[in-house]
Amino acid sequence: MTKPKILDLFCGCGGMSLGFEEAGFEVLLAVDTWSDAIETYNHNHPSPVGEVSDIRNLDDARIDSLLSSGPIAGVIGGPPCQGFSTVGTRDVEDERNHLYMEYFRVVKRIRPQFFVIENVQGMLTLAGGAFRDDVVKRFSELGYSVSHSLLNARDFGIPQNRKRVFFVGVLEGEFEFPSGSGIPGVTTHEALSDLPRLDVEHEGVHEFDYPGPPATDYQRYIRGSAESITHHLITMHTEQTKSIIAMIPDGGKIRDLPREYWEVRKYNKAFQRMASEGVSITVDTGHRNFFHYDQNRIPTVRENARLQSFKDDWVPLGSKTSQYKQIGNAVPPLLAEYVARRLKRYL
Repeated sequence: MTKPKILDLFCGCGGMSLGFEEAGFEVLLAVDTWSDAIETYNHNHPSPVGEVSDIRNLDDARIDSLLSSGPIAGVIGGPPCQGFSTVGTRDVEDERNHLYMEYFRVVKRIRPQFFVIENVQGMLTLAGGAFRDDVVKRFSELGYSVSHSLLNARDFGIPQNRKRVFFVGVLEGEFEFPSGSGIPGVTTHEALSDLPRLDVEHEGVHEFDYPGPPATDYQRYIRGSAESITHHLITMHTEQTKSIIAMIPDGGKIRDLPREYWEVRKYNKAFQRMASEGVSITVDTGHRNFFHYDQNRIPTVRENARLQSFKDDWVPLGSKTSQYKQIGNAVPPLLAEYVARRLKRYL
């Protein structure tokens, strides 16, 4: 059976694409301007459909060429929309919204059966809801029934507290978002405890054997087809930093310590330790001040990937800093998969 084809705009390293592919879609083209992310995207896909390109290069002629090989069922992506945060008139035509408008242009030209826009939760209330209202109005005028929902990754068996808004438009009927009901939660311990413990002697070691069989359902899932663990590289901290981390309890923060330690880092998210029996805070693009639940260090790239639901056979490329950023910017593949499965059923 032919798989329904989609385009992934602002694809990053491919989290949303991976989820849709697991649900039975085929990505015809994925574009992003960040070369590191596209390199990772293509390395992890059977066909290198990722292109380092500005969305404006996806002009009518290119779109028509893509359509010549058959219909495109959907367009997915997370266009930046900074212009909606401006005060005063909050003009939707603000030049900083041009990427969002380009996304709209592509959907208008293709007129797929559905589109998906993912963004930070603030987009629901930004500028008095201007972005939210414009998505609904603009795409409704194209004939789409548009709905939106704030989804939290932790409700879908992902060990991370990550809220993101999804807008879905469908040409026929109404789209019903998955709720996560009945999906068991996963703790950071359940997600990470089968990875090797790291210490000073592991500095510079990039690859490990699994210490034993998977101990949880999530560990079985997240290992994928990997036969070893890569990108589990320890970050070396100063003795002062490690001594302070060591004092922070499981799930605790710097403010659990005496006041003299509070000024070590100047902002309120600094120096938090994962809760072993809870989920991670939102994986961001740096994670320099968020620590393993019982090891006195920041998470490795592989641990962050697992917290985002990237499987162990998924390999990020680029510098270590770039890898952290790619993972932090991504849509969790497993969350995307739940949305995609609903859309597959809708089709």
